[in-house]
Amino acid sequence: MVEFFVKGGPFMYWILGVFIFGLIIVFERFYSLTAAELRTRSFLKDIERVLREEGPEAARELCEKSSSPVAAIYHEALSRLDQGLERVEKVIDSSGALEMAFLEKNQIWLTTVITLAPMLGFLGTVSGMVSAFDDVAAANDISPAIVASGISEALLTTLFGLVVAVIVSIFQNWFMSRIDKMVIDLEKSSVLLIDVLSEYMKEKK
Repeated sequence: MVEFFVKGGPFMYWILGVFIFGLIIVFERFYSLTAAELRTRSFLKDIERVLREEGPEAARELCEKSSSPVAAIYHEALSRLDQGLERVEKVIDSSGALEMAFLEKNQIWLTTVITLAPMLGFLGTVSGMVSAFDDVAAANDISPAIVASGISEALLTTLFGLVVAVIVSIFQNWFMSRIDKMVIDLEKSSVLLIDVLSEYMKEKK
């Protein structure tokens, strides 16, 4: 592998740098999304019980103690309960959009890596082909041995660039599927919140 890397020429170092950057983002996304999922699961176990048994004020205090994305939405909604359910629904919509932006943070960098790695590979390909033709011109001969080095460089950079893009693309799609699942959970929990608050408001009357 190291031998192939060296044969790939200078563009291989650029591709490696992009790959390392992509892996850093992958690890950050994995940690952030896993932590958000765990916090959300734990929060949802408690919030419905607290809402039904202890009321909105106790639920708001629970929200303040949790760092779950759902907790932030619940907190904003419960803080506006005195303004009516219609206002609560609008707050849920706006807060939900902000939390979605948090969940999708840094996904753009994965897209950048997926785009940039093959482009660097193609640049290496062009560089390798130019090198191969320069060797032919210098030797005034077109024998395979003369062009082999340049063509090898050209193919290796393309190969490594595509491999990096494929690996990061797999992770990106996996993260997006997890985010989509969390969005569905957020929507379900928002509906639950409105239902429970609606019951609370009726009982209060």
